[in-house]
Amino acid sequence: MAVFTFSPLDFVFSCLGLPLFLADVVLDVLAVIDFYKEEAWVRLSVLLLLLVGSSVLIQVYSWKWYIGDGLDLKTRVESALKKGLKTLHVLQLGIYVRHLGVLEKSVSGFCGKGSDSQNSKDVAVELSHDLCMLHLIETFSESAPQIVLWLTIILQDGKLDVISVLKVLCSIAAVAFCVTTYHRSLRSFLKDSNQLSIISSIIHFLWNLLLLLSRLTALALFASVLPCFIFTHVFCCWMVFVLFAWRAQTDFMDDPWGERLYRATVALIWYFDWFNVFKKRTKKSALLYHSFILLDTCMLCGLWFWRMNTHPPQFVIPRPYADVMASSVVAVYILGLMVKALYYRFFHPKHNQDNLRGEDQNEVSGQNNDTRRERDETDGTMMMRMMVSSPAPLRQTQNGKKRMRMLAENFYS
Repeated sequence: MAVFTFSPLDFVFSCLGLPLFLADVVLDVLAVIDFYKEEAWVRLSVLLLLLVGSSVLIQVYSWKWYIGDGLDLKTRVESALKKGLKTLHVLQLGIYVRHLGVLEKSVSGFCGKGSDSQNSKDVAVELSHDLCMLHLIETFSESAPQIVLWLTIILQDGKLDVISVLKVLCSIAAVAFCVTTYHRSLRSFLKDSNQLSIISSIIHFLWNLLLLLSRLTALALFASVLPCFIFTHVFCCWMVFVLFAWRAQTDFMDDPWGERLYRATVALIWYFDWFNVFKKRTKKSALLYHSFILLDTCMLCGLWFWRMNTHPPQFVIPRPYADVMASSVVAVYILGLMVKALYYRFFHPKHNQDNLRGEDQNEVSGQNNDTRRERDETDGTMMMRMMVSSPAPLRQTQNGKKRMRMLAENFYS
């Protein structure tokens, strides 16, 4: 088993994760109260839908991973709450248990000495992998849509208030934090001799931020003038991406229903940004995706520009500014694509699966083959015969390290 390093910077990220999460919750509560006082029922309903839907989604993932790992709890916090762990997830508090577990092992790893310290650091790295993935899901199911919501409100009202500005800044910080921690989790699977430089991390963060902000701004512009049609747009694009995700034949979760949920979640992420789930070279898939999003962004900005000139809302933007704004959104997306091409041309390490450190590849491959066999056999008769004729070995579960290693294989392939 490979040893993963846990640097002081990782410790800082672990300590900042929970306070940022709590700060975002506080701002969400203040926003709900503010909409209720203003009697803005539509905005309140949309915000509650995002908050509740995102919370339920990450709690489902968290609980399924606990069950899939056989409730193998490695921290005192989780062990103490083991009997009530399911109840905590039902009450939407399961994610906080994971935060506390990572924080516990991070602190003991840096405050302890000898083998206990190293063991705590190893556990902290493993637990942070799952937490990183949960943050990614939360970012694209809550933070990114909230940026669209708050930018739409600012465009429609034509004024800035403290809550709106704080929520936009907090959501952007959540996106930046998620992109950074996700990239660091993937980097942990590179061997020491192949570690990425700081410049490559900055460029990776930059192109993600440029593409995402351009996409979110385009959606906000469209929603500000055609608010009813944004839901139709989301649903239609999501359905296209679900079919695209199904063709990818992902194998991330432990059970068929979990895999369906994962593919639906991938489709949601693709609505905002590219997320690699393919197990082979993905240049054609990425090119097709970005071409679709670029055309869609041009269409959204074009419809906004047309609507501003034919049916101006209460807050009218002068035509020269509207020209600059619409073209700038498209230009920023193209710039983001250029920065991404620069990253993949000069900074992205290309490795096969055997060059990535982590669990033994034969173990992971055996687990994946076993998973595929169970999914392909819709009739349980053959499986029962196999169980009766010879005692099959217990199916190995996927812990956070194995799950993130699959994503690293896709990213660095």
